[in-house]
Amino acid sequence: MNTVRAKFRCDSITRREGYQKGTEVQDIKFHPVMGGSEENTAFFTASPSGEIILGCANAEAAKLFDIGKEYYIDFTLAN
Repeated sequence: MNTVRAKFRCDSITRREGYQKGTEVQDIKFHPVMGGSEENTAFFTASPSGEIILGCANAEAAKLFDIGKEYYIDFTLAN
């Protein structure tokens, strides 16, 4: 199985009303890392641009993300 690994930084977390009345969604926005370490420079060379917005309705899961922190994101084909 082939996997592509990227490294993204959490740049913002925005709360909004969910699609169902009384629910909340947190939009967690990520961009590729650009520098600050040799590893980040290597990731930037391979993936210089992009954006991921994760609409997270699970408040406990949303707590796992912090603005300014970096995260590995693995892309694996789902069969």
